[in-house]
Amino acid sequence: MAPHLLEPTEVAASYDINLPYRPPSENEQLKQGEVSKYPQYLPQWEPVFFPPCPEFDFVDPALRADKGKRTLLKDAQVKHISPKMGTELSGVQLSSMSDAAKDELALLVSERKCVVLRDQDFADWGPASQQNFAAYFGKPNYQPVTGSLPGFPGFHIIYRDGNQAEIDKFFEHKLTSTLWHQDVSYERQPPGYVILCILQAPEVGGDTVFASTTEAYNRLSPGFQSMLEGLRATHSSEKMCNFARANGGLCRKDPVRSSHPIVRVHPVTGEKALFVNGEFIRGIDGWKDPESEILLNFLVDHITKGHDFQVRLSWKPRSVVIFDNRTTCHTATVDYDARSDKDRHMFRLASMAEVPIPAKK
Repeated sequence: MAPHLLEPTEVAASYDINLPYRPPSENEQLKQGEVSKYPQYLPQWEPVFFPPCPEFDFVDPALRADKGKRTLLKDAQVKHISPKMGTELSGVQLSSMSDAAKDELALLVSERKCVVLRDQDFADWGPASQQNFAAYFGKPNYQPVTGSLPGFPGFHIIYRDGNQAEIDKFFEHKLTSTLWHQDVSYERQPPGYVILCILQAPEVGGDTVFASTTEAYNRLSPGFQSMLEGLRATHSSEKMCNFARANGGLCRKDPVRSSHPIVRVHPVTGEKALFVNGEFIRGIDGWKDPESEILLNFLVDHITKGHDFQVRLSWKPRSVVIFDNRTTCHTATVDYDARSDKDRHMFRLASMAEVPIPAKK
């Protein structure tokens, strides 16, 4: 079954402009299994409930890394995608990385915001090994509403199969499929490192675009930066959960609310970054709704229009992307013809990190 698209008046956590709102029927599952190259990774909705995530200690693996990254880069070819962010690595395999190499990979991701690894065998490891690898970088996050894998709730499955009619309906009300966000920003300790692994993709299109919220912060005037550094915003999953339930779907966790600084400090690089998005924020703490709306709209608009601090990553077979969720915003792009192109099928593993560090304490 093709996932249900967002209602024109609703903003929900979709990660790919659409929200799976109910489990597929048995016939729909059979149809999906016939067309998917990885049927074992088709989304499933287990009727389980997750308790609130307790506070946990986190030490960023990048803090242990050799600054020269001599283990990671010994046999690697490095290509920077843009001056401000984005690096492509080849000649290395995630499956053969030592702990020292993983620490250095975390440092590279912290510095370059997103890292693309080509020609990986990661998609063939199996869920247990994949989830264990992601857990090296932080505590696994369990997504409350979207499809996952039985016994492996850390998987967020993104799957679209020929739902052109729903895409057409969506564009009757919307001008763009882009929905800029950080993943799971509503948690008290949101993800730091996030892994995306492609399983199947269109020949052309379906790219993911990343923006550096560090550089977005740097472009602001000192006076504006100073004002923002004293502000906090409330992030919430309430709208996402309510939308899923209203459409007959599961919400496997009570809604979460957290107050985070609008400007956060990276624990490894010390850089300051904007921590705002158009998806989960309910408002600026202590501000009235119209005031919050004006400022948040300005900041999100600033981030999304900053093409000189963005990269657009194309998906190729056997590709893995690891990005820093603390210093980026990202969006999928639905720019391909779902009637003729291949399915877009991938999974996400998000590793929760520190409580966001405010610029002003």
